[in-house]
Amino acid sequence: MTLVTSGRVSEVDRHWLERAVSLAWEARERGDHPFGALLVTGGGSVLEARNSVVTGTDPTGHAETNLVRVAGKLDRSILSGSALYTSTEPCAMCAGAIYWSGIGRVVFALSEEGLAGMVEQEEGVPPLRLPSREVFAHGGRSIVVDGPVGLISATTVHEGFWG
Repeated sequence: MTLVTSGRVSEVDRHWLERAVSLAWEARERGDHPFGALLVTGGGSVLEARNSVVTGTDPTGHAETNLVRVAGKLDRSILSGSALYTSTEPCAMCAGAIYWSGIGRVVFALSEEGLAGMVEQEEGVPPLRLPSREVFAHGGRSIVVDGPVGLISATTVHEGFWG
């Protein structure tokens, strides 16, 4: 498997990442963990999701897995040409879901390591510290991964939440 990092994050990418952070704020404001994600297809369609772990009483209700559930209705050829933008690097569970969905590119703002510096526990459980690139590297298909992308807003959405 070849893991590809394009090294090119455009202003359009930054726009979508800021939208993902806005979705994270929406999740936080309704009582969920502050994570948001969206998918942009090659044709310009946009699907959005927020974390719903608390309000949905579902420990798998991460923004990325919620997004993959919705995006799974799309044709695989559309998913392979799509980009998933997320406020924070996908966890191991989400990276697995992204891998199996066939999505071709992942762009994230805050890194797993950056989040780890702010979060000791989630609902009493220490986070699983495994970068998404490491998960993807064990698969049999290429996924373009770009991140972390330094957005102050991606850190700010977590401040004061996890204490």
